[in-house]
Amino acid sequence: MSTPPATSTDAPDAPVPVLSFGPLVLSVPGRPVDLRLRVSAPATGTGLAVILLSHGQGPSNNLSSLNGYAPLVNLWAAHGFVVIQPTHLSSRTLSHLVADAPGAPFFWHSRSEDMSHILDRLDLIEKAVPSLSGRIDHTKVAVAGHSFGGFTSSLLLGARVTDPDEGGEVSLLEPRIKAGVLLAAPGRGDVLKGPMADALPAFRTMDFSTMTAPALVVAGDEDDSRHFTDMGPDWHADPYTLAPGPKTLLTLFGAEHGLGGIAGYDAAETTDENPERVAALARLTAAYLHTRFHPGTSEWQAACEALTTGPDPVGRVESK
Repeated sequence: MSTPPATSTDAPDAPVPVLSFGPLVLSVPGRPVDLRLRVSAPATGTGLAVILLSHGQGPSNNLSSLNGYAPLVNLWAAHGFVVIQPTHLSSRTLSHLVADAPGAPFFWHSRSEDMSHILDRLDLIEKAVPSLSGRIDHTKVAVAGHSFGGFTSSLLLGARVTDPDEGGEVSLLEPRIKAGVLLAAPGRGDVLKGPMADALPAFRTMDFSTMTAPALVVAGDEDDSRHFTDMGPDWHADPYTLAPGPKTLLTLFGAEHGLGGIAGYDAAETTDENPERVAALARLTAAYLHTRFHPGTSEWQAACEALTTGPDPVGRVESK
């Protein structure tokens, strides 16, 4: 039996085979090393929306690169999205090459710039990936990021910080990005006092009041990031609480910082491994973006009713 072609308006209950292509290498003037990408897409379908995925900064060598987040990437692509994963300069896979480069070791500014470089060359990327040419809707772009990647995504959606080296407010808003998904993202900076607070001074000045773009904020109710703050799991809800609408908060029950294991299959650093939670998260985030790009469709409402109500809900949802 053949699988019907998927389009960007298909409900996320009809997954199709996924094609993955990488590394795709972009030369960026002034960048210490080339920008390496992985592109994953459904095998069929046209008018596909794009998700730019910003990786976190975990202890593994390769999960914080284009090779991570397969549990989410494969499901998003199967549900009709083109997922583009850059390897940011902060990746452990590049530490031996960029240790002395400006911005090392975390490259908080460069991470956001990577996404703009990708959008500048989206035509080139589409043509370079086999069987993808002509299938992307360039007007439908979202950003998603986990942990440090959530900080990157927040900046691209309009949040601002003060440059810790040069002073002055920094805006990295990317208007071509129409919606976002923030996964266990950092919250406010005025409560930072953990060992990482001094290592990432840009986090201290995070201002969500200018983050006006639509976003789904995902937080685990057991994600207690004591290396940053004593505020507890509520800290990761700050991008929802402190930003203007339209925003939606998905609180996952029992989830820690790995949200069930989104960074990689069977990753030792996942403290709360739960494949069912990851599958539910992938479905909910895909449904949110489908509905955001196609107003009037029912994917988000249906997914919420299926997964956040009943006798065994995966979490709760609130919106403003």
